[in-house]
Amino acid sequence: MTSQISRAWARITSLLPARTDLTEMRRDPRRDLLAGLTVAIVALPLALGFGVSSGLGAEAGLATAVVAGALAAVFGGSNLQVSGPTGAMTVVLVPIVGEYGPTGVLTVGLMAGVMLVALAALKAGRYMQYIPAPVVEGFTLGIACVIGLQQVPNALGVPKPEGDRVLVVTWRAIEEFAKSPNWTALGFAVAVAAVMLAGARWRPTVPFSILAVIAATVVAQAAGLDAATPIGDLPAGLPAPSLSFLEVGSLGTLMAPAVAVAALAALESLLSASVADGMTVGQKHDPDRELFGQGLANIAAPLFGGVPATGAIARTAVNVRTGASSRLAALTHAAILAVIVFAAAPLVSKIPLAALAGVLLATAIRMVEVGSLKAMAKATRSDALILVLTAVATLALDLVYAVIIGLAVASALALRAVAKQARFDPVPLDRGDHSAEEHALLAEHIVAYRIDGPLFFAAAHRFLLELTEVADVRVVILRMSRVSTMDATGALVLKDAVEKLRRRGIAVLASGIRSGQRQVLDSVGALDLLRHEGLEYATTPEAIRAARGHLEAAGVLPAVPAQTPRTASEEALR
Repeated sequence: MTSQISRAWARITSLLPARTDLTEMRRDPRRDLLAGLTVAIVALPLALGFGVSSGLGAEAGLATAVVAGALAAVFGGSNLQVSGPTGAMTVVLVPIVGEYGPTGVLTVGLMAGVMLVALAALKAGRYMQYIPAPVVEGFTLGIACVIGLQQVPNALGVPKPEGDRVLVVTWRAIEEFAKSPNWTALGFAVAVAAVMLAGARWRPTVPFSILAVIAATVVAQAAGLDAATPIGDLPAGLPAPSLSFLEVGSLGTLMAPAVAVAALAALESLLSASVADGMTVGQKHDPDRELFGQGLANIAAPLFGGVPATGAIARTAVNVRTGASSRLAALTHAAILAVIVFAAAPLVSKIPLAALAGVLLATAIRMVEVGSLKAMAKATRSDALILVLTAVATLALDLVYAVIIGLAVASALALRAVAKQARFDPVPLDRGDHSAEEHALLAEHIVAYRIDGPLFFAAAHRFLLELTEVADVRVVILRMSRVSTMDATGALVLKDAVEKLRRRGIAVLASGIRSGQRQVLDSVGALDLLRHEGLEYATTPEAIRAARGHLEAAGVLPAVPAQTPRTASEEALR
């Protein structure tokens, strides 16, 4: 009992901030503060835009960036991760808002946070490494398309049409714009997106997003452009934390959306942390601790009216590129956004929605790495298929289904490839101490098969088909020392093949069964079938001698004196 408590306590403490975190924050605070300021400037329009897109309003986006950004920075597993509202999460939240309303989204966020903490306690973070690259690329491409399409109503200056399918909503928005064009809103969106995209090529370190939004706001206010609809009033500060949104009776109904949000938060956060590691030297995140930090962030954000948060790849990349080296940068980003919430809410409320739409359109375009997509498409046809299916599923269905479909297809193709590696080849008998005449007689009545690679469900039935087609022999020797893995299906198929051959009067001997395969063979009775009949041997030479004895007893071969000890050539047969 004491040891269990000790292990549990050690597990809890491994997820909490360590003294090394504080030491790293003291190493180069000036660079971290500057990086945090830069990220905050980039994050402000994104937080506002994603809050508006989610359906809970700009204030929800700001609350998430401040609360979740600070908690994930302190408790997360990456020194460089920046967290907050993201486009991928917004894609999942829109239909939840439509079906369950704002209170449903807050409840889902809280439940997802608890799930993430549980995943951290179960050490689930390490499984992120098993997600194939084509799934990630297709997922990212699909998200970029959805984010871009979500901005169409605000970019065209029309009220958001009814519907929970982004393609349907986009088409209806275009139809509405055709009836009553709002060229002012469209001009703001296109101008802001163009400035961001061109500026990123010209001066990557300059935050053109905030400069473009400021310029659009100044023009809209100075010219009195009523067609440029502003964000609207924002509260001057964060609301007091509250659980008034929580309805215990609705928890069961919201379980499925909460699982989807938790899965996406885990996937995107761990992916973002991995990207940050790859952009630096000497940095490595702790995946379980990252899940723990994101869990706490998502538990706290709904209490202040915030939407679910994840690690943000774009903001994390900016953080790394501007020289951040510790958590102080992400904390500074959250603190600066908090100051903006308290001190500049009246100014922020005047930003045109179309300008924020332009920011998100440019963000969606920049998410698409054309070079990576081309490389993935050229790699193999399987990779290209997985990428396209994941992207289409993201656009047509939802993000969690898209990842499940991508993983299912990738797994099926991987199993197919592994199954093809399994080989079942007849091999010649070694001459050993036999004369040419004796060897010819043995080869006439004995066939030896060497099984290479995995013998599992994806390859086992091909093995059964080939083995049971054996004809015109008295003894079959199965050389199993090169079987790399075996599951219950493989063991059952082996047992079935042995029984079918025995019913035809063919003796089946096995050699070289590994210790790791004995348990699965024993569990289905295949090992007993061989052992009780005395048909299992440690080496192939022993099996050949036993096969010869079987043929002698059957009168097929003449009896000869006992053989001398094994030769070197026999010893090599395993």
